[in-house]
Amino acid sequence: MAVNVLKFMREVQAEAKKTTWPSRKETLQTTGLVLVMVLITALFFLTVDQIIGAGMRALFNAGN
Repeated sequence: MAVNVLKFMREVQAEAKKTTWPSRKETLQTTGLVLVMVLITALFFLTVDQIIGAGMRALFNAGN
């Protein structure tokens, strides 16, 4: 069993050496894009929620 663990650790180390990491510029660009998409999505759902809320208020106040 110890042999399998050592072999596994050597394979993990070999695969880790093959990993390529993004540059600082790529990381900042990707982070900025994610933040912009989160903002757009939040604004979309805020708008949809306001429209649905206005419709529900109009529907339930119509009987008064």
